Parts: sequence; structure tokens; C-alpha cells
Amino acid sequence: MFKTNEYFDGQVKSIAFETADGRATIGVMAQGEYNFATSTVEYMTVISGQMDVMLPGETEWKTYREFETYVVPKDVKFKVWVKADTAYRCLYR
Repeated sequence: MFKTNEYFDGQVKSIAFETADGRATIGVMAQGEYNFATSTVEYMTVISGQMDVMLPGETEWKTYREFETYVVPKDVKFKVWVKADTAYRCLYR
């Protein structure tokens, strides 16, 4: 069934579920800057709002807006900065 996740003192919340393409989450991030780590490849799609993202090896933030997707490699750390509450979908591969 569904599993709920909460990170960063409740500032990031998600609901995990299974899709035909594998495991996924739908979530929201409150305004703030976050450091995440991956254990699989992640396909992050902004649903509402925008995310500024700094992937490993990058030196500048890149902005992703509604319906844009970025891919995060397995076993890395990356930074996300949201300037307003933002919703996302993450597919794990």
C-alpha cells in the first residue's frame, strides 16, 4: 500500500507507492535548502513550483520548473533549494 515519509523536521513529506515503472514518491518541500543522498537513480519531476538544484560535479545551481525533470545518479549527494513550497514526483530506478 502507501508509505509516508518525513524528512528535515517535517519540511519535506512524501507518499511512496508502486507504479508500472517501479517505486515512486509524490511529495512536497517547504521553502528551504536541503541536502539529499541517493541509493538508486532518481528521476525528479517538478509538479508545482520550482527547484534550484546543484548536482554532483556542478558549480552552479540549475532551475527546474513545472513539468521539468532532472536525473540524479545512484550513490551521490545533491542539493535542492526551493524558494516557495514545491511539489514533486520521484521515480526510483
